[in-house]
Amino acid sequence: MKLRDKIDSILEKTLVIIMSLMVINVLWQVFSRYILANPSSFTDELARYLMIWVGVLGAAYVAGKGNHVAITYFSEKMSPEKHKKNQFFINFTILAFAVLGMFIGGVRLVYITMVLEQLSPSLKIPLGVVYSVIPISGILIIFYKIIDLKKQAHD
Repeated sequence: MKLRDKIDSILEKTLVIIMSLMVINVLWQVFSRYILANPSSFTDELARYLMIWVGVLGAAYVAGKGNHVAITYFSEKMSPEKHKKNQFFINFTILAFAVLGMFIGGVRLVYITMVLEQLSPSLKIPLGVVYSVIPISGILIIFYKIIDLKKQAHD
């Protein structure tokens, strides 16, 4: 099994676990609010943080699969050579964003929130832990896009 396949598998399982936790959390929220008439204080915040994680990690997964949102109208009308150049530009742009915005910017965000010791209101966990998904996803996207660019260079 190739490294990419292993990372895909780990990411898939992680996303399934996060989604399952989110479903359980929301069900508990509904149950405690409407059946027990005593709403849980942490479920809203936990659902929000799990949604952030599933959204950002899901974006990395989708980028790795090449299924990200795309406007294909113009690329379908391009010659094969122009289409190949366009795909290279798209992958390079995604790579640049992942390096600059997600990895470097994400590490800075996590560092600042950890230094400032910012905690979430209900769960009292460091917000740096919540935000750490940004550089993690950035690394995953960088990994996927480097492989894609190498593959395109050899095609």
